[in-house]
Amino acid sequence: MAGMRKGGVWRPWLVFLAALAAVLGLAAVTFAPLGGEDGLQNSADRAQLTGGFVLASAVPLISVWWWARRRSRDLAAQAVPSSEAVARAKDLLAEMVAEQWKDEALLRSLADPDPIPVRWRAPAPGAHTPAIMDHPGLIDSTADSGDGSWWTASSADIGALADRFRRTRRRRLIILGGPGAGKTTLALQLLLHLLATRSQHPGEPVPVLLPVAGWNTERSFRLQDWLTGRLLADYPALRSPGLGEPVVRALAARGHVLPVLDGLDELPAPARTAVVKALNRSLGGDDQLILTSRTREFTEAVASAADVITSAAVLEPRPLEPAAAADYLTHCLPPEPGPRWQHTLAVLRHTPPPELRQPGTGPPAVALADLAATPLGLWLLRTVYLTSGDDPAPLTDSARFPTATLLRAHLFDRLIPTLITTRPPSGNPADPFRPRRRHDPAQVRRWLGYLAHHLTHQAGPTRDLAWWRLAATTHAITPAVRLALGLLATVLGLASGLVGGITAGLADGNELGEGLGFGLRFGPSVGLALGLTGGLVVSLAAGSWAQDRPGYADLRVRHRATELLAQLTGGLAGRLEFGIAAGTAAGLAAGLAFGLEFAIAAGLAFGIAAGPALGLAGGLTRWAETPAHARRAQTPTANWHADRTLNLFRAVGNGLAAGLATGTAGAIAGGLGRGTASAAAAGLAAGLAFGVAFGLTAGAVLGDHRAWPAYLVATHRLARADLLPRRLMPFLDDCHRLGLLRAAGPIYQFRHAELHDHLAAAYRPPT
Repeated sequence: MAGMRKGGVWRPWLVFLAALAAVLGLAAVTFAPLGGEDGLQNSADRAQLTGGFVLASAVPLISVWWWARRRSRDLAAQAVPSSEAVARAKDLLAEMVAEQWKDEALLRSLADPDPIPVRWRAPAPGAHTPAIMDHPGLIDSTADSGDGSWWTASSADIGALADRFRRTRRRRLIILGGPGAGKTTLALQLLLHLLATRSQHPGEPVPVLLPVAGWNTERSFRLQDWLTGRLLADYPALRSPGLGEPVVRALAARGHVLPVLDGLDELPAPARTAVVKALNRSLGGDDQLILTSRTREFTEAVASAADVITSAAVLEPRPLEPAAAADYLTHCLPPEPGPRWQHTLAVLRHTPPPELRQPGTGPPAVALADLAATPLGLWLLRTVYLTSGDDPAPLTDSARFPTATLLRAHLFDRLIPTLITTRPPSGNPADPFRPRRRHDPAQVRRWLGYLAHHLTHQAGPTRDLAWWRLAATTHAITPAVRLALGLLATVLGLASGLVGGITAGLADGNELGEGLGFGLRFGPSVGLALGLTGGLVVSLAAGSWAQDRPGYADLRVRHRATELLAQLTGGLAGRLEFGIAAGTAAGLAAGLAFGLEFAIAAGLAFGIAAGPALGLAGGLTRWAETPAHARRAQTPTANWHADRTLNLFRAVGNGLAAGLATGTAGAIAGGLGRGTASAAAAGLAAGLAFGVAFGLTAGAVLGDHRAWPAYLVATHRLARADLLPRRLMPFLDDCHRLGLLRAAGPIYQFRHAELHDHLAAAYRPPT
C-alpha cells in the first residue's frame, strides 16, 4: 500500500523466519547422514533423540507465525496513510453515497412532482425551556437575537438552505420537529444537494447519512471511531486494496466526512444524553454535523446533558397552511382532476388554520387540514387516494373522521392493500417501484405487524431492522438448536466414515464381501470419532453465531484477476512452508511407532499435499473477502447476499482443500504401506471422505461472520410459527419496492415511524 509500508511492518516476519531457519537447520542435522553408509540407521538413531524436540517445536513455530501475522497487521494499521490514498477514498465514498441516496430518493418520491414546501425557521429566544440552541453569534456572525427570523428556509428551495448552511461558522445543524414533520426528508435533500454541488466547493467533506441509534458511546467513545466502523461496514469498497481501515480512520479523523445522524429520538433517554455529550467531546473546531430528532426528546437530552451542541443551528418546521397543502395535492393530480377532487380541494383550501378557527366551529375539512399540515399526511393522502383514484368524499366527512388521528388511522389501514393493488409485480430490473412477487395484503400486514411489534417490544425498542440481529433478538440459537446442529455434524462425520471405509475396503479387498466387511468394521468407528468431535465443536461455536455481524465475499473475477493471482501465489508460498514443517514433524513423531522411513515419506507427502491445498483455499478466501473498487453502497439485500456467499464459499473451499490434502496423503501412505495400486486407491478414497467432512466442519466454525447461518435458523423457526415468511429477505425487498420500508445502508426501517407504531399497536399474535 503506497505510503504505508514501514520497515517495522516486516520486522515480525524476521522473527518468524529466524525461528523457521532454526527448525530447518535442526532437520538438516538430523537427515544429513542419509547419504552415507548406514545413513538410514544413523539418521534413525539421531531422530530418536531429536524427533520429540522437532515435534515440540512445531507448536511454538506455529505460534510465532500467528504472532508475526497479527503483529504485522497491527503495525500496518498504525501506519500513517498517504494523502493520495485518503483523497481516493473520499472520492470513492462520495460516488457511493450519491448513488445510494439517489436511488432511495426515487423510491421515496422526494421530488415527484416537487418537494413538499415545508417552511423551517430557527427557534425564537425563550421558545424552549431550557434553551436548545447555542448563542446565534457563535453560529453565524451575521445572526441577531431577534425572533428567529435570522434563519428561515423551505424544503422547496433546498439550494438556498444549502447556501445558508455553508455560510455558518462550523456548518452544524439540528433539524427538529414532531412525528411526520419531514426531518429525515430535509436531511436527505440537503445531503443530495451538498453532494451534487461538491465540485463547486473543493475540500468539502462527504455527507453520509447514518441512523444515530447504532452508536453505542460506551464502546465508541468518539464519534470518529464509530464513523470508521460504520463506513467500513456499510461501504465495503473502502476495504479494497490500497485503502482499508487506516485510510478510513484518517478520513473520519481529518474532517473529510460530514455525519448526517438521523433519529436521535429513537435512542433511550440515557443514551440520548450520552450522544449529546459525546458529540461535544468529539467535534473539533472545523468538524461539521447534521442531526435530526423529535423536538421533545432533543429538549430532554439537552436538559439532561446541561449543554447544547456547540455552534449548532436549530431548525423547526412550521405547519403547512391548508392552501399550500391543497396546492401540492393539485400538482400531484392530472390537470383535469374531476369535480370530486376539485370540490375536496376547494373545501381544504378554504379551511382556516388552527390559530384562526373560532371556538365551537367545525369546518367540514378540519381533520383533512390538520392531517395535511405534515408531509406524512400528504404522503398518505397521495398514496391512498390520489394513486388509487378512489372517491375523496370521505376525506371531508366530519362525522366519520372528526379528528386527524382517526383519519390517519384510516389511511394507514388502507395503505398496504392500496400499494399492493396499484403496484403489480414486475421482473424488469430497471423498475424500482414494482415488487418481484405478488403478495396477499392481509398476510403482508400480519408479517410487517409482527416485525414492528418485535422491534418495539423485544429488540430494543429500535426502528432499525437489521437482518443479522434477528437471531439474537428472537433468541433463535437455543440449547436445543445447538444440540441439533451438533447432531447434524455428527451424522455427517459418521456418513463420511461409512463411505470412506466401505470404499477403501472395496478398493483394497480381494472380494466384495471382504471389502464390505473391512469398511463396516472400521468405517463407523472412525466416522463416529470424527463426527462426535465435529459435532461438539459446531455445537460450542454455534452459541456465538447470533452475535456475529455480516461478512463480505465477492466472487466476480472481472477486473480482479491480478489480485486473485497474487493471493493464490502468496497463499501457496506461505502454506507450503507450513505444510512441509507440519508434515515433517508428524512424520518424525509417527516414526517412533511405524518406522522412520515410512513415517518421514508419509509426513512429507502430507505436508506437500496439504500446503498447496491450504494455500489455494486460504488465497481464494482472502481474495473473495477483498472488496473491489466498485462504486456500490451496501443495500440490505446485497449485504445479505455477500455474507451468504462468504459462508458457502468458505465451507466448500475448506471441504475441498481438506479432502484434496488428506486424499493425496492417504493414497501415498496406502501405496507405501501395501505397495499396490488398490491400496493407494483405498487411501485416496478414505482420505477424501474424511477430509471433506473435516473441511466442511472446519468451514462452519473457523473464521468470523456466521450471520447467515444464524439468520437461517431464526427464519426457519419464525416461519414454522407462522410469524414471518421463510424467504424473509426477498419479502423485505418487495416491501421496500412498494414503499412500505426505507433503506439506510444495510438496515431497513419502516417508511415512517408512525407507520411502525401503528402496525405495532394493531398487531395481534396468532392464536
